[in-house]
Amino acid sequence: MTVLDKLSERISQMIQERETLQNELESVRNELVALKANCELKNQEIDKLSEENALKDLEIEDILNKIESILG
Repeated sequence: MTVLDKLSERISQMIQERETLQNELESVRNELVALKANCELKNQEIDKLSEENALKDLEIEDILNKIESILG
């Protein structure tokens, strides 16, 4: 095998490795986008549940006040 053949083979390997890494990078980027979207949905759900919780706390406080006023 000549030096030129070795060089050509090594360049081909490097090109293949680069393509593999580019594909992996694209896959990771896509996964990151999906995870960010999922995270945003979960944050919205947490905000909604926190708001519902606060409303329930107000309802409970109102009920307790009514009970206290009845009991005197």
